[in-house]
Amino acid sequence: MSDEILLPRPSGDLLRYRVPEPPSWPAPAGPARSRTVFAAAHVVADPAREHRPGAPAALDWEATLAFREHLWSLGLGVADAMDTAQRGMGLDWATTRELITRSGAAARARGGRLACGAGTDQLTAAAPGLKEIVEAYQEQVEVVEAAGAQVILMASRALAATAAGPEDYAEVYGRLLAGTERPAVLHWLGTPFDPALEGYWGSADLDEAAALVLEIIRDNAAKVDGIKVSLLDADREIALRRALPEGIKMYTGDDFHYPELILGDDRGFSHALLGVFDPLAGHAAAALDALDRGNTAAYRAILEPTVPLARHIFTAPTRHYKTGVVLLAHLAGHQDHFTMVGGEQDSRDLVHLAELFRLAGEAGALPDPDLATARMRALLASRGVAG
Repeated sequence: MSDEILLPRPSGDLLRYRVPEPPSWPAPAGPARSRTVFAAAHVVADPAREHRPGAPAALDWEATLAFREHLWSLGLGVADAMDTAQRGMGLDWATTRELITRSGAAARARGGRLACGAGTDQLTAAAPGLKEIVEAYQEQVEVVEAAGAQVILMASRALAATAAGPEDYAEVYGRLLAGTERPAVLHWLGTPFDPALEGYWGSADLDEAAALVLEIIRDNAAKVDGIKVSLLDADREIALRRALPEGIKMYTGDDFHYPELILGDDRGFSHALLGVFDPLAGHAAAALDALDRGNTAAYRAILEPTVPLARHIFTAPTRHYKTGVVLLAHLAGHQDHFTMVGGEQDSRDLVHLAELFRLAGEAGALPDPDLATARMRALLASRGVAG
């Protein structure tokens, strides 16, 4: 049993807490058969380098790639260079390009499944034209495909700012999909994750936006593998899932309702591309193995207790969820420090991080309780709290 630790609470007092022993599951024989599942992976900063907003990203490549190996070892696909990797929040395009190339080489060597985000974040003009936006996307698509990865067409802040209406989205995505080597994944990232994407798909009305994205998918069905939806609205995801053309996958990006969405109902289910499966990779692998065996009770028993932790990680402002993901990687022993690209480790307060630690313990997401407790106590001490 781990040592007791004192955790600060919103009331100002301290909670006595001891991390319980986590569950253990046998390693899966391979990737899930009944669902296609990607864990969106974080990046590990080089702690000896400068990390502040606007500074070029500096990564610890060995630790970053080792974490991807960890995900592949559990049978999960890796979704790289996504918002979990701090795209648009510290990870610049030059470093992103190297990340995609390095991850592609690692995936080929292992035989692991890899999909990578292609966007427009290399653009610097305040108001680029549609031509520049398409060209920026195409540059990144070429990098992803050269790495041997599947393309995820990320939502573009530049397109959200420039598009005059739905027809501009249809034109841009039509041109991009026509040029991809194999079917791509579209990405609908909601405003909780990025307020700059308000009105994406040409309307702030989500019903109208869904109608347009369905039209784009139908018009380019041969070039669309699926769509990742990150709206944190289970009913809306289910409605869109049921309206998709046959053969087009729904990849849930809903880090609040993932157990029920992946399980599905008698009218279908969602595959998954989730940031929360970065810290919950072991749970995801075990739950999917149970689902493959038809044991839905075991599936629920593994995943449902993780939801309180997930909801805390992604609490508003949701875009700062990466801080919780990286702290959990540190507490779990996947990296030796809690330093983030862009200084994002400071975007959540200590009370939030203390509750994250407690919920992770209750969810069984701290594989070595003694190590996690020692590292959490050191973090508390570094911020003036004797844990």
